[in-house]
Amino acid sequence: MAITISAFAWVPDFARGQVRDLRVRWALEEAGLAYVTRLLRQGDQDTPAYRALQPFGQVPLFEEDGFVLFETGAIVLHIGERCEGLLPREREARARATQWAFAALNSIEPFAMQLALIDIFYRDEEWAKLRRPGAVDFMRRRLGGLAGALGDKPYLDGERFTAGDLLMSSVLRILDHTPLVAEHANLASYKARCESRPAFGRALAAQLADFDARDEARP
Repeated sequence: MAITISAFAWVPDFARGQVRDLRVRWALEEAGLAYVTRLLRQGDQDTPAYRALQPFGQVPLFEEDGFVLFETGAIVLHIGERCEGLLPREREARARATQWAFAALNSIEPFAMQLALIDIFYRDEEWAKLRRPGAVDFMRRRLGGLAGALGDKPYLDGERFTAGDLLMSSVLRILDHTPLVAEHANLASYKARCESRPAFGRALAAQLADFDARDEARP
């Protein structure tokens, strides 16, 4: 049975290329694993059937031969079990790849998302205008730490791209509406290097194609 991942059939323009199923598509492309998409229309994520599988009503959901998994980090690491290019077989290298996967999702993403929410959804709210300078300052400190850890290496663990890089570069894309990543030349180059991978290009094209197909079908 083919791997199936859930994704939204439609999102606003600003979210295209940002929805988290992109990360899972990318991992599957890196691993050379075929998949199909289960596209959710508005409200599908709130049905009892979907909530029974994904309690928060989010995407993506990974399904294969009756096995169901949610949360992008968990799914990417699960795929990595079948792809040495994502999770190295050497114990310590594997642990470092996992370390950077958790760092992306816990030490960088929450603060990137906070800034994105302020800028995109709440920019006209007075509280958001007051909160933004502090959010930017904290994000800069986190990016400074990341830039220092990366140094002049091509990837976070040196010469080898791993699941940690896939998730970290995906998280950095949340800040595309700001100049913050570009303030660190090594982070900007790192992000571009990850995004230049053919597997990323295929994953992004596939996500956008699903949105385009829905657009074309609308009257």
